Amino acid sequence: MPAAEFQAVQVDYAAVAPMLVVAAGALVGVLVEAFAPRRSRQRVQVWLTTLTLLAAFAVLLLWSRESMTVTLGGSVVVDGVSLFLMGALLVLSALAVLVMAERFGGVGSDAFTPMGSSTPGSAQEDTATRAGYATSEVFPLALFAVLGMMVFVTANDLITMFVGLEVLSLPLYVMTGLARRRRLLSQEAALKYFLLGGFSSAFFLFGAALLYGYAGSGDLEAISTAISTASGDLDGLLIPGVVLTMVGLLFKIGAVPFHSWTPDVYQGAPTPVTGFMAACTKIAAFGALLRLAYVGVGANRWDWEMGLVVVAALTMVVGAVLSVTQTDVKRLLAYSSIAHAGFILVGVLAFSQAGIGGVLFYLVAYGFMTVSAFGIVAMVRQGGSEASHLSQWAGLGRRHPVVAGTFAFLLLAFAGIPLTSGFTAKYAAFAPAVASGTTGTVLVVIAVLASAVTAFVYVRLIVLMYFTDPTGDDVVALVPSIPSTVAITVGVLVTVVAGIIPGLALDLASSASEFLL
Repeated sequence: MPAAEFQAVQVDYAAVAPMLVVAAGALVGVLVEAFAPRRSRQRVQVWLTTLTLLAAFAVLLLWSRESMTVTLGGSVVVDGVSLFLMGALLVLSALAVLVMAERFGGVGSDAFTPMGSSTPGSAQEDTATRAGYATSEVFPLALFAVLGMMVFVTANDLITMFVGLEVLSLPLYVMTGLARRRRLLSQEAALKYFLLGGFSSAFFLFGAALLYGYAGSGDLEAISTAISTASGDLDGLLIPGVVLTMVGLLFKIGAVPFHSWTPDVYQGAPTPVTGFMAACTKIAAFGALLRLAYVGVGANRWDWEMGLVVVAALTMVVGAVLSVTQTDVKRLLAYSSIAHAGFILVGVLAFSQAGIGGVLFYLVAYGFMTVSAFGIVAMVRQGGSEASHLSQWAGLGRRHPVVAGTFAFLLLAFAGIPLTSGFTAKYAAFAPAVASGTTGTVLVVIAVLASAVTAFVYVRLIVLMYFTDPTGDDVVALVPSIPSTVAITVGVLVTVVAGIIPGLALDLASSASEFLL
């Protein structure tokens, strides 16, 4: 028999350069963790991780945006949507790492003292504040998670998408369990996340297998072509395949009824890790969902669209209503995150280029708000531990007006108050849905009502901070170090600017809202 001829896979290294930079930085981080002296390990990891993410972003701006192509044998596509999402992931991850540096004993942790005190607290108080958080392995884990997210949003076939899903998920399972001062709660959250994440990955893989059986290929364009030209012989594989792959993605988004992990994991994970997950995982999951829905299985969307409409409506209602009953600020933000996932799904279901642009803008606006909000939550302490119960936030506005004012502004942005990026984001996502027809209009009405419910929750917390007497004298807002201050300040400034003059960001999202087929 003649020897089989294999064609070499062509790789556009300029297009995938940002992923290569992040992968290299993650591997170097592993070596640092193994060989660097313990005393300097955290500082080295913080600088290495931050510089890696910024270098990858610079490479993306200089090279990758000029190399829109399908590469690596058709498994990776670099187009406007993937470039926009990769850039957002890199910037938000860098900000999240700066907040992690505070929490995990990295750069600037010596400045971590009670706000209003001119000198550091006692050695015992300082140790109690930071004990158990000098966990330098979180930084290479974060880089591996970012690498998986970048693969996830650029995947052009289901196998690559599954690889990206696992690469981003496994580090997050470990990072969730790193809160040593609340070890039992943190490890319980990590175990729940791991078990439910394993089930969701299995659903996705089974659905990918069914779609492969239907189309004879895992390539998204090939699946779309098979749907458009199908003879009907294998139609029994199509709908189950679409549903099961959607389940795997909706789990990562935190959509109802696949949301049960979200409040437990948000509460149990270290707060900066929670901010990282809430902002970046949502971007990656929605990027993959957009590509699957628009490029892969969009040709038969009339068969599954109503199912996703029901999921979006339930996600908004459940997230908004259950947020009212929460007494823990991190669980409140978790149910808020669920409601926001429903709002973003409204833009996805517009099935238009304007809808894609609205979703991209919403993801970025929500990401900056979230990283800053969880950075502030990590600052509020009582007795050396996080003061996450809502009663502990009573009177915070009187003692620490800057911290409370900043957090109140971010809550108003979550609520979608005008002159914040939250308002602009909701308009950008909802307007294309209204233009799409009756179904989209009904979803927008539900979204507006759900927004009113969440606004009540946010305003109630603001009232608690400013118009309620404090319950104890030992609740303090700690002075953040320079890295944390930079991260929170950037998030707040973006929230202000994107709300007052959103034109540039909206134009950028709109120009990036085309898939390369």
